[in-house]
Amino acid sequence: MSRRRIIAVIVVILIALAVVAAFFGYDIYQRSVREYKLATHPLKYSEYVEKYAEEYGIDKYIIYAFIKTESGFDPNAVSSVGSRGLMQLMETSFDWVKFRLGDGDEVTYDDMFDPETNIRYGAYMVSFLIKYFGCTDTAAAAYFSGIGEVDGWVSDPDCSADGIHIDNYPSKNAAHYVNKINNALGTYYELYVPSYNG
Repeated sequence: MSRRRIIAVIVVILIALAVVAAFFGYDIYQRSVREYKLATHPLKYSEYVEKYAEEYGIDKYIIYAFIKTESGFDPNAVSSVGSRGLMQLMETSFDWVKFRLGDGDEVTYDDMFDPETNIRYGAYMVSFLIKYFGCTDTAAAAYFSGIGEVDGWVSDPDCSADGIHIDNYPSKNAAHYVNKINNALGTYYELYVPSYNG
């Protein structure tokens, strides 16, 4: 075999090895990304999430997306403004939900550190907001900014063309929050809903 032919064979072998390495490297990368997403988007507290998702007629992955975004699944989380627990309810929100659920004095704001009570209250609130506004994105904006604030946005033609969806957010923080909820929800669907195709 001539020297030129040997070099050509070596080049072909090296190219084939590079292609195989690239393929397996990409496969390893993809598996690593999936494992990272599974670790950061778990299905913790599933017994409570599924229970209250069914009770309040809400997609369980929406609840998971809120918990992931709000507290990263830390039941003892407290925000800089005093929101508590997995779904980070403020005391005013807690009082509002407590009244709507008809709970008595035995339930206190300290119970927001209890995972089941927090998920029950948070799921109720998210479900109410979705029904009230007719749109998950707008509900997420209201969860972050307050019902009254978002009522003003959807009634303003400069913010909402159809009175349901927010086209132009007056608050960058609210827009960022809604984006985070959507990203978390998309990841949950990608990981756990086989028929989901983005």
